[in-house]
Amino acid sequence: MPETNSSPEPLAGLSEKRREVGGGLFGRQKGKRLREEQQSLMETLLPKLQIENIQSVLSNQSIQYINPETLFALPKKELHLEIGFGGSEHLVHRAIESHDIGFIGIEPFVNGVAKAVSEIARRNIQNIRLHHGDAVDILNCLPSNCLSRVYLLYPDPWPKRRQRKRRFVSLPTLKAMHRVLKPRGQFYFASDIDDYVGWTLGMVKAAGLFDWQAETAKDWQKPYDNWPGTRYEAKAYRECRMPSYLRFTKI
Repeated sequence: MPETNSSPEPLAGLSEKRREVGGGLFGRQKGKRLREEQQSLMETLLPKLQIENIQSVLSNQSIQYINPETLFALPKKELHLEIGFGGSEHLVHRAIESHDIGFIGIEPFVNGVAKAVSEIARRNIQNIRLHHGDAVDILNCLPSNCLSRVYLLYPDPWPKRRQRKRRFVSLPTLKAMHRVLKPRGQFYFASDIDDYVGWTLGMVKAAGLFDWQAETAKDWQKPYDNWPGTRYEAKAYRECRMPSYLRFTKI
């Protein structure tokens, strides 16, 4: 695991800018009522999986960052982060695939968190930690150079022009991801919305912090290695939209 002796440079005000007036993340955070079993796991297991003291890290100047070494009972050779894991298909697949890697999953939608907690319990997964909330909070609290990968897969596209400021990919968030990624760390972005793909490529180019790892069209049309598929990808294909799979390396 990487050294943790450098404190983050907080994204001052970014969480607030990404929230609507009056508080709360953009978009809905709860859908169908949870099943009794899910509700029980949210009350009993989720507290054990959640990253502790996020609010203390954000508000208390004496606590500078989360120590990745303390997240898991056993040491992990790498730490990966998935922002907005949705139904948790990819997060769970990667965790089962690589027991020696630690995964942090972030999701503001309570039903998605409930699904993840249920899968973690059913499969007895030991290398996932969760944050039910805004990814910006985690980016603010991680030390520099601690992540090997960041995944942002099928994020909310906010397709209307007036909504684009709500998109997660922005110059400040790219800068934040660049800080927490190790040298040559990778940022994975997938979407079936062409405008968001173009937006991301434009933002990455403007930021000048990452190299796009593609030489031919097939490089970004082909899913990542050992890709499990997700419900959002399946929906894209049903609606005749072609997903794009981008991979960037930290400069």
